[in-house]
Amino acid sequence: MNFLKRLEGVFFSPRPTFEALAAKPKWIDALAVILIALIAFTFLVTPYMQKDQLALMKDNTVLKERMGAERYDQMIQRMENPTPASRVVQTFLTTPLFYLAALLLQALILLILGRFFSSQGNYVMVLSALLHANLIDKLFGNAVRLVLALTRKSVMQTSTNLTILFPQMEVTSTSFVLLAQVDFFQLWLFGVLAFGLAAAFKIELKKALVLSYGLWFLKALVNVGIAMIGLGFLR
Repeated sequence: MNFLKRLEGVFFSPRPTFEALAAKPKWIDALAVILIALIAFTFLVTPYMQKDQLALMKDNTVLKERMGAERYDQMIQRMENPTPASRVVQTFLTTPLFYLAALLLQALILLILGRFFSSQGNYVMVLSALLHANLIDKLFGNAVRLVLALTRKSVMQTSTNLTILFPQMEVTSTSFVLLAQVDFFQLWLFGVLAFGLAAAFKIELKKALVLSYGLWFLKALVNVGIAMIGLGFLR
């Protein structure tokens, strides 16, 4: 099964697609497509992301007191006038490497958790399923987010999660951070991933759903923790 057939299958016929991947795991082409899509998305939205971050940092008296006036002014100046090199590093190095590291770790966690349900399956099979499920978010999801970001000229005001229901909510609030974890494309991703885990571990779909959404929950907890630490410096 070639990549285009697999891509179509992830969206429209996940069960047979992931069963075929479990029998013969493939992941390199899916990873390449995802990384290219991620780099393109990051390149296009970075200017709006930097503008959003500057709006949060600028005129923040709490942050200015913590950092000191001189360091704070230097930081704001760098944010207002980012160098081309910094944008290249973030787009082509930092973001792809961080995503890759997170993906490899998630596959390992899934394999470890999967051992509570089955002795079948291996790391490559889990990685293959995880990568193909991520096509939903990194291709379709990011395409929707990109259109919204380009339309609204903002990343923070652009969402495909529950915060979209509360447009007046402060982005630095705890409620915003919590609601941001419930992303529609992420929920779709982990639902489809269950078919891959069921095929890899040879378990029932119900157990695979528990395993898949268990990882989503752990991922959400980590994201909330990181966000709260970051926001703690702004309050």
